Amino acid sequence: MINAHTALYGIIGNPVRHSLSPVIHNEAFRRMGLNAVYLAFEVSHLQEAMRGVRGLGVRGLSVTIPFKTQILPYLDTIEGAAGKIRAVNTLSVEGQRLVGYNTDCSGALEALEENMELVGRKVILLGAGGAARAIGFGLKEKRCEVVLFNRSRNRAEALAKELGCVHHSLSSFHKMDGDVLINATSVGMHPNEKESPVPKRILTKGMVVMDIVYRPVRTRLLQDAEEQGCVTIDGLEMLARQGAAQVLIWTGRRQEISRIREDLRRVLAAGRTEPGRKPFFVRDESGNKRAMKRC
Repeated sequence: MINAHTALYGIIGNPVRHSLSPVIHNEAFRRMGLNAVYLAFEVSHLQEAMRGVRGLGVRGLSVTIPFKTQILPYLDTIEGAAGKIRAVNTLSVEGQRLVGYNTDCSGALEALEENMELVGRKVILLGAGGAARAIGFGLKEKRCEVVLFNRSRNRAEALAKELGCVHHSLSSFHKMDGDVLINATSVGMHPNEKESPVPKRILTKGMVVMDIVYRPVRTRLLQDAEEQGCVTIDGLEMLARQGAAQVLIWTGRRQEISRIREDLRRVLAAGRTEPGRKPFFVRDESGNKRAMKRC
C-alpha cells in the first residue's frame, strides 16, 4: 500500500505515456517486498522537473527521449560508461547528489551477445540520439566497425566524429553491407507501425537485425527481417536488461531477466501498461465488443 513512507521513482521523457518501464519496476518492487512506486512523468520543462526531483525527494529516475543528453548539466556526478558516452538513461539520488548512469549500452550489448559473437563485426547503426550514442560506444569497445545512418546530417556528423566511424544520410540507404543492423530510431513505433527505417530488399538471410522499438514488439522492420531469413532481436530484450541494471543501481538487488521479460509480454498481451489494471470494453457501431485504452 502506498503511504507516507513510499519511495518514489519514475521515468521522465516526452512522449512517455507509452512506456513499459512502470511495468518493469513496479513488478520488481512488488517481488522484492519494497515500499516503492514508479510513475511515468511526461515532462515539458526539464529544468523545472529537475527542481522537483530534489524538492519532492524522488529516489531515482529513468531518462528517455529527448532528455538523455539534455540532463547532463543538472547532474552532480556521471558514473562509468555514461561519462564516456555523455548520455544518461538512469538517475540515482545518492545522499544530496544526483548521479547519472547509462544502462542502455550494457542492455543492448547483452541482447546482441546472446545471439552472436560481436567482437569485430560490421554493424549498421541507425540513429544519432541518446540510445544510438550508448550502443555506438559499446560497439566500439567490442572493436566493431560501425557505419552510422541518420536523417539529420549535423547530428550524424557529430556522433560519427566521436565514434570514429563513417556516416551517411538515412535516405541514401540502398544496400546492406554488414553483419548486424540496429534500429536506434523511433521509426516504426506506435502509432506508425507500418513504417520501417530501411527497405525490405536490403535485408539478407543470416543477418542479425535488432530493433530497440518495443511498441509494437514485432515492428515492421522485424517482420521484414524474419521474412528475409534474418535473426531478429526485439526491443523487449534490451528494455528488460537495461531495466534490471537500473533496479540493481537503485536497490542493490538483482532481478532475473526472464521474470522481467515475462512481465512485459504478459502486460502487452493483455493490452495494457499497468499490471493488474484491466482494459474496459465498448461496443462499436456493428455491436462488436472491443477494448479501449484507459487514460
